[in-house]
Amino acid sequence: MPKYLLLKHYRGGPEHHRPVPPMDQWAPEDVEAHMAFLRHVSELLEENGEFVDAQALTPTRTWVRYGGPDAAPVTTDGPLPETSDLVAGWYMIDVESHERALVLAAYVSSEPGPGGTPQYEWIDVREVMSDAPAAD
Repeated sequence: MPKYLLLKHYRGGPEHHRPVPPMDQWAPEDVEAHMAFLRHVSELLEENGEFVDAQALTPTRTWVRYGGPDAAPVTTDGPLPETSDLVAGWYMIDVESHERALVLAAYVSSEPGPGGTPQYEWIDVREVMSDAPAAD
């Protein structure tokens, strides 16, 4: 069965279906409802035998690149303005098909935001490469 990574972004994807402020501006009960939904998704995936992993990430990030021989790694808080589109977390799933991955991604997209209204957040669906590309 193929594995897929469902990437949740802080402010990523095409234009938002509806504007939603950053989570640090939500009421505490809205944050709790949102997190409860995400736990529910993990439980649902476990019950269906489709769960591999899920993690939430903080918005703090550091970009790193190789500094060259005998040099320290080069670090920065982000090379481009678009880096505000950061991964908020992910689900790793093991499903029967690409279509099932899309159904699950759509369900995750319905997570509640402020006031309990679904966020309609874009979810990036990426298949895990099972084999290295063939050498030519």
